[in-house]
Amino acid sequence: MLNEPVHFIGIGGSGMSAIARILLDRGIEVSGSDAKDSIVIAGLRALGAKVEIGHNANNISQAKTVVISTAIKASNPELKAALQSGIPVLSRAQSLNELMKGYRSVAVAGTHGKTTTTSMLAVAIQECGVDPSFAIGGTPNDSNSNSHHGTGDVFIAEADESDSSFLVYNPLGAIITNVEIDHVDHFSSKKQLHQTFLDFIHSTKEFLVICIDDDGGSEIANSAKELRLNVITYGESENAQMRISHISTSALGSFFRVTWQGVVLGEVALNIPGKHNVLNATAALGAGIALDLNPNQLILGLSKFQGVRRRFELKGKIKNIRVFDDYAHHPTEVSATIATARDVVEQGKIIVIFQPHRYSRTLAFARGFAESLATADQVILLDIYGAGEESIPGASSSVIAKQIRDIGTKVDFEPSIVAAIELAIAGAKANDLIITMGAGDVTSLGKEILARLDEAAKSDES
Repeated sequence: MLNEPVHFIGIGGSGMSAIARILLDRGIEVSGSDAKDSIVIAGLRALGAKVEIGHNANNISQAKTVVISTAIKASNPELKAALQSGIPVLSRAQSLNELMKGYRSVAVAGTHGKTTTTSMLAVAIQECGVDPSFAIGGTPNDSNSNSHHGTGDVFIAEADESDSSFLVYNPLGAIITNVEIDHVDHFSSKKQLHQTFLDFIHSTKEFLVICIDDDGGSEIANSAKELRLNVITYGESENAQMRISHISTSALGSFFRVTWQGVVLGEVALNIPGKHNVLNATAALGAGIALDLNPNQLILGLSKFQGVRRRFELKGKIKNIRVFDDYAHHPTEVSATIATARDVVEQGKIIVIFQPHRYSRTLAFARGFAESLATADQVILLDIYGAGEESIPGASSSVIAKQIRDIGTKVDFEPSIVAAIELAIAGAKANDLIITMGAGDVTSLGKEILARLDEAAKSDES
């Protein structure tokens, strides 16, 4: 189905662009459209894709298959034209499933850590002399690309649970990093979420690597024992088959020991900080072992991993003030990122500019956001990034700000981006750390913060 010209509606998204890039590498003619131009689209054009800005029925004239992102509405003129013409229409997940056929595929799922774990697994497998194909929701610093058409027989894919689309996959193996309610616009209860993950592992053919330190993961692991799967549990728990111990984290990275079924497998040294990344690396190691790859080579590959963009990414350093950017948009992720920042900042302060993502998430987790953000030293809250959602009464950054203030942490609700930047700079001194945080356009602030810090530094010198 994907061997003839394919058109992508919404080609600029991370998931869609990853699939398009693989098809281009396979020699398939690719076209696409998006609402606005971007660096991602420029990269696809350089590879040979024909991409139009704006949606028009004429854009699909050469397509034999059309792929749509989850953001595309039924009223889209290209989608309507495809359906009227009888052209097969696939979702992003369905097209990715087509790409994985014929490979030893691993789908990496979980509420948090999917992108980093998928990236780690790709790098670790490469160290084993295998050239895997991969499709990732972010960009690993090692490859500078979120997808790759490899020459090996392994295909690694990030599997998104947000709309249950990962249920279309039939992977050889799966990783589940954790199971926690996040996408409240889709999942109405913990029970529904768990059932969806159970359905996901029912579609998995041979092995499951799952964290049992996580309550949700532990419940899923217990249910998975009834299936004909090789279930590999990991974590600090004494009951974990792949047990983590001797953990130490610092600004320079993370170190830990892995014991496999009671025998020390090895010591792992990561170049990136954070206890959550220790867990992510162990998941990748477990999947590599399940694929019958050499553990020592996998560990060596993990030691070379350079991180992922927007995952505690250092944007620059001016006047000994470091500026990081992070994708965290759930209370658990916010807590993990600030805990990692504590390892890095040492005696300095942590200043967070946080942009809540989606009204539904903000309403559901307002208290959780307040408690996690309050672990920073100073918080600056921007307006909610709606991501296409309509506003909901009671969902407001000011609600989070009030609860943070009640906890006792310094906080400002500042809708103006310019003013928010000024607040962060005014509060920062040498050895402090500023983090722009959230899944929206807050990521663009890092460059401006560094520019303003540079101006201040030059002013002090003159």
